[in-house]
Amino acid sequence: MTDSDKRRDVRTKFRAEVKVSHPEVGELATHTGDISDTGAFILSEGHTMPEINEIVAVQVQGMGDGEAPVVKMRVVRHDKNGIGLEYVDSED
Repeated sequence: MTDSDKRRDVRTKFRAEVKVSHPEVGELATHTGDISDTGAFILSEGHTMPEINEIVAVQVQGMGDGEAPVVKMRVVRHDKNGIGLEYVDSED
């Protein structure tokens, strides 16, 4: 079974500049590859990315007036191009 067969939600190709923050890897400026109702794929673009099950803070950049909210997400998979993230409930 391929990774795309295991996905719960439809992915939409979407490129947005994001800041990914994690205590061990710092703040990374990178981009999304796609998004879904439950998560996003973040391109590694040469960065060292957090490990599976780590929690990261993600913020879309370049939103014009004001700042986008910071969203907590969990790393659920790695591949050669980046990491798959899922949204984390605010209680986690």
